[in-house]
Amino acid sequence: MGSAKWYVARAIRPARLLIGRLQSHPIVATHRYRKWIQTYEALTPHLRAKLAADIVNWPARPLISVIMPSYNIDPKWMIEAIESVRQQIYPHWELCISDDASTLGTIRPLLQRYAALDQRIRVTFRSENGNISVNSNTALTLASGDYIALLDADDVISEDALFWVAREIAIFPETDLLFSDEDKIDQRGKRFDPYFKSAWNPALMLSQNAFSHFGVYRRKLLEDVGGFRKGYEGSQDHDLVLRCAERTAIERIRHIPRVLYHWRTLPGSAASGAGAKSYAWEAGKMAISDHLQRVGIHARVGPVLNSSYKVDYDISRSMPLVSIVVPTTLSSVTAANCLSSILNRSSYQTFELLLLVYSEHLHAAKSRSEFAEILAHPRVRIVQYEEKSFNYSRVSNLGANSGRGKFFCFYNDDVEVITPSWLERMIARALLDGVGVVGAKLYYPSGSIQHAGVILGVDHVADHVFRGRGRGYDGYFGRAILEQDYSCVTAACMVVRRETFEAVGGFDETLPVAFNDVDLCIKVRLSGDRIIWTPCVEMFHHESLTLGHHDSAERRDQFRHDVKTIRERWKDVLDADPCYNPNLSLARAAAFSLAWPPRLPYGAQLQTISTTGGISRVSRLGAGDTAEPLTLDRGPAERQDDV
Repeated sequence: MGSAKWYVARAIRPARLLIGRLQSHPIVATHRYRKWIQTYEALTPHLRAKLAADIVNWPARPLISVIMPSYNIDPKWMIEAIESVRQQIYPHWELCISDDASTLGTIRPLLQRYAALDQRIRVTFRSENGNISVNSNTALTLASGDYIALLDADDVISEDALFWVAREIAIFPETDLLFSDEDKIDQRGKRFDPYFKSAWNPALMLSQNAFSHFGVYRRKLLEDVGGFRKGYEGSQDHDLVLRCAERTAIERIRHIPRVLYHWRTLPGSAASGAGAKSYAWEAGKMAISDHLQRVGIHARVGPVLNSSYKVDYDISRSMPLVSIVVPTTLSSVTAANCLSSILNRSSYQTFELLLLVYSEHLHAAKSRSEFAEILAHPRVRIVQYEEKSFNYSRVSNLGANSGRGKFFCFYNDDVEVITPSWLERMIARALLDGVGVVGAKLYYPSGSIQHAGVILGVDHVADHVFRGRGRGYDGYFGRAILEQDYSCVTAACMVVRRETFEAVGGFDETLPVAFNDVDLCIKVRLSGDRIIWTPCVEMFHHESLTLGHHDSAERRDQFRHDVKTIRERWKDVLDADPCYNPNLSLARAAAFSLAWPPRLPYGAQLQTISTTGGISRVSRLGAGDTAEPLTLDRGPAERQDDV
């Protein structure tokens, strides 16, 4: 149907799915990541010199204060942390270390020696032990730079970390917050488990600290919010970034899609596992709850797998009318069961169900017993149309024009309700300021995932993520089970604000079958509204059972036309989804695996191109970055390495 069944109905070949699962196996993934590092991250002497020489051409060279709270850190790891700062290609930094009354006798002389060795290193020793928040605030008092970067005393940053940070600040001086990708590093110095992040993702930030490392803050903003807060130890940085984000705009929060921070895995450290510091989860819950209260949102925060968070929004204060728009042929038992599930399982009652039916199909359905109760239901309204050739976009626009609701829910007649509170949960999110569209989590009847958000650019246009994975699969850093912003969700079950839908002109009727939901979502994001996907609403999607498979020659020709149309219209958007990462693959069935090569400048290319363009990203489409983007040779087409 119009939820782009063409591209979601194609089966994943078992062999390709098996390859994807093998690639995600920890041992295989670590091996592939090390090979990827060697291929695309290598810093040669020539490249170091090139980057250093480029600094003189910048319009500004900001001083960055790296703050490092210290307490009883193994000197071996502290030396590595300090040296990772001293070895930076970018020279305009200061390292501000506050020791929280360490009892290890080696710490004070070590820090004093470094302070004497490098005048950019500032050290203070607290007379009594406080905690990580208090100690971090003490380190802040040493800082004189315009920007503050956070570094734990047993972690390390890449040699070019401050180069890329300072470069983006110089190009985009309005930046208030800036963060990068990160990975982990073991006690032998081996890197693994990279987290290639989306750009700033407001909903994901309420599910996990997706900002984290390498976090950089405008110092004035950090001071304005009062620095770190005592009582939030373990998640003090999550609390800090939420408070800072409240006082800036999303266009001023930038993400650098490069691994600049290496998080040390030691026994008992947070990097070694979510359960290593259980108190941190409670602190994070408090930080999120406080944030919601400050911005006037009534909600409760609960656990997801005891390591992440879910927000249950209160909708009791508003029960707006929802027009559920369902194009249907009224010709199968599946459709009857799915439509009945809306009427009989939905706990939200302020809705009308609009069935959009071709007149001949309606006439035939009136004689079928399974549809009698549905057609007679007081919440059901029939909207007939006479055009025999089915155009999902035109029919859905007709339904929207006929609807009386403040919100539209576009819904396929092969989607079956699992979650009774599905509609109030989607409406609760659609009522949030700045949210235009909300999508649900869909499963095949087998229980495997059909829809958990859509990534733009996959297979040249778009594709569903985690498709074919089991129902309990948590995905890449939890992204199959955590609520988050996406650039697109499927119209098989989609709630849209009426004002948003009308403002962007509804569905494009020149896209009758495929990608009309992709086109709509892109227009919504370009308008400035957000799109939220929530796993707290679950549905079965009996895909293609009610209209049949689209395998005719005519439909194949139409699909090729739609691919060309959407690609020509939105090429720049499709190739730069801010809810994904250019280091991750756009190959079909390989989402969230490594891209070979990444879609941004890497080592060999940086030696031959100008570094005058910005590489950082903001989450809003069409935000109007002023810097000219980098031009580079893309190299060979992306491939999937053999396992």
